[in-house]
Amino acid sequence: METKTLTADQAGERLDAFLARSLPDLTRSAAQRLLEEGAVTLGGKPAKKNTKTAPGDVVEVTLPEPQPVEVVPQNIPLDIVYEDADVIVVNKPVGLVVHPAPGHPDGTLVNALLYHCGTSLSGINGELRPGIVHRIDRDTSGLIIAAKNDRAHLALSAQLQDHTLARVYEAVVVGNLREDSGTVNVPIGRHPVDRKKMAIEPRNGRAAVTHWRVLARYPGYTHVECRLETGRTHQIRVHMASIGHPLLGDTVYGSKKPWPGLAGQCLHARKLRFLHPSTGEPVEVECPLPDWFEKVLKQLDR
Repeated sequence: METKTLTADQAGERLDAFLARSLPDLTRSAAQRLLEEGAVTLGGKPAKKNTKTAPGDVVEVTLPEPQPVEVVPQNIPLDIVYEDADVIVVNKPVGLVVHPAPGHPDGTLVNALLYHCGTSLSGINGELRPGIVHRIDRDTSGLIIAAKNDRAHLALSAQLQDHTLARVYEAVVVGNLREDSGTVNVPIGRHPVDRKKMAIEPRNGRAAVTHWRVLARYPGYTHVECRLETGRTHQIRVHMASIGHPLLGDTVYGSKKPWPGLAGQCLHARKLRFLHPSTGEPVEVECPLPDWFEKVLKQLDR
């Protein structure tokens, strides 16, 4: 058993929603079960299912021991953009988790890849993340590459380190950027207080570089392209927020109020470029903006 102590930061938020937001590996339904089982206290007293928070409330939740996760192939449709004997590139939709974890034991991209590729996935990242070279957030859509064998995986991982594997995203940020392009070059590390978040950490963080350029301007918002040199967790979200322009819909690093119709941040992995692990030839793949992203741009253009 593990007990976590949390401090509420919003008034009137349902306790199950607060727990799911504060503990990224906990779903709302799982939080409701913990409340029903008496595993949650508010101010030292057992919390009820419909309890609502107030700023400063101290919430303690006792989490059960994690159960072993069996990763099974699942027939989940994949939008395959590129595939050969060494690699597969998938256009991931919003809402699809990349690999199994507590709270997400199945229904992930890895489950889908196991069904599609069978045993032809790299084993370097272990049973829970076979083939996965890099990740993107659940609520981010777009291109992700997986390796079908260990040789390809090692080659692609090396390209991540030396920046040969290039990733280009498109996003909508809040506010009007003064310049037409720029670079954010500040280290990112785990948030010193809120461990589910990342933060700018000049002293203890890891090097992180994001290049951005403006694609279009709208009243109060900007459509940008972001090119990563490094691949830190939540890098684009943290970097853009650090210069005063958080991503539209990002309730973690920006406004706490969701954007209507958005499941999360307005961010899409649009392009991917790498050197083929067998031939050494450059491979560049691209996928269009999803319908939900285009809808946001139309709303901003009204």
